[in-house]
Amino acid sequence: MRRARVILLVFCGALVLAGCTLVPTTNTPSTIAKPGFQLLSPTIPGTNKGKVTFVNQPVYFIDATGHLSPSSRIVATPVSLDAVLSELLLGPTSIERFAGYSSDLPKGFVLVGATLRNKLGIIDIATPLSSLSAKHQVLALGQLVLSAYDAGATAGVEITVAGSPRDSLLPNGTRQLVVTHADFASFLYP
Repeated sequence: MRRARVILLVFCGALVLAGCTLVPTTNTPSTIAKPGFQLLSPTIPGTNKGKVTFVNQPVYFIDATGHLSPSSRIVATPVSLDAVLSELLLGPTSIERFAGYSSDLPKGFVLVGATLRNKLGIIDIATPLSSLSAKHQVLALGQLVLSAYDAGATAGVEITVAGSPRDSLLPNGTRQLVVTHADFASFLYP
């Protein structure tokens, strides 16, 4: 008896659900209203015909010979230092890694923020690069400085840790508050 009730309940449930799926048919076509979001619009909603454009921007990785070499990344315009360094933090692509490219930025490296002030790049990081060996500190800093230079930091780069300015280790072994593109020219691929 119990089994018959279960079968009857399942059959009734199936009939109820089958009734929910019936769509009445018609011989005449009906129009579908235009969506209000305009997701395929070539302009940015809420702007005065604003469009998004993209450019190729170099970021620097370490090639198989130990030199700093540019690699192209696509970023939105206007180019911001923060966006370029975020692309750098993603590291080399699988194809670039196969070709011998690597990054000396430490695993778990946190970029707090990056801005340009009078063409000086201010790069705020969560922890200092001093946990790395001297060689790796210099190469990691070179990656940041050269990538920032091509993003508009032509007056140099100042590294801050949690908002506090820190001296950076240069290739010649000295420490300096503001480092420039010229300080790392010897590491560029010839």
